[in-house]
Amino acid sequence: MKSQTALLYFCSAMNIILIEKDERFFPRYDERCVHIRKILKKKAGDLFSAGEVNGPEGRALIERLDETGLSFSFTAERPSAPLHPLVLLVGFPRPIQLKRLLRDVSSLGVSSVLLSGTDLGEKSYRESNLVDRGSASASLREGAVQAASTAIPSFSLCDSIDDALRTLPDAAQRVVLDVEGAVCPLAEMSGDRPTAERPLVLAVGSERGWSARERDLFRLSGFTVCSLGSRILRTETACTAAVSVALAKFRLW
Repeated sequence: MKSQTALLYFCSAMNIILIEKDERFFPRYDERCVHIRKILKKKAGDLFSAGEVNGPEGRALIERLDETGLSFSFTAERPSAPLHPLVLLVGFPRPIQLKRLLRDVSSLGVSSVLLSGTDLGEKSYRESNLVDRGSASASLREGAVQAASTAIPSFSLCDSIDDALRTLPDAAQRVVLDVEGAVCPLAEMSGDRPTAERPLVLAVGSERGWSARERDLFRLSGFTVCSLGSRILRTETACTAAVSVALAKFRLW
């Protein structure tokens, strides 16, 4: 089982090794230890890129590497780059899509992901134990590692769009993606460059879209309806596309 776990992580790009605050040892079968030994081919005395979760980035020095694991010291060199002021509100997708979605939007640098049940969404998706097993957090972490970032987006769950809307910052700019009733493409929306005090909320529906009731809720909550074109996209594709368009439009990249 341990060797199988290590093999899975060989397939993932580790462009930075994330550590917890004060963590200075990886057991032999920890995926980070395996990656450093087998992929980076490091040995005692070598350095590797590392950073504390949601903390500073820097370099780690391997002090000991043997059959028990890897001991290291860490030197912070710079603060973590801040995440982009983008909040993604998304209807529950299929569980297998959710893992990819969270990984990809984390690598793009959104600051927050709000996962919500929707009127038309498949109710069984919400009953998946993916989040309880920690897979959601692991996917967000994997995306940060891919981006060589220590900053991991916040993640929360809501039972309905009604509940989700109540959690949004009052000052947030608000856009809902929809193929029906769009006033303009997302790339042509008007608005100020998002900031931490006034983030941009992007709402993306589940695979069956929004109900008429939810469309009314968005309208009453000050959302602008935008589109990503006339083609109907998978939820995970729409999320990645919407975040990418917003980053480019507001030059957040």
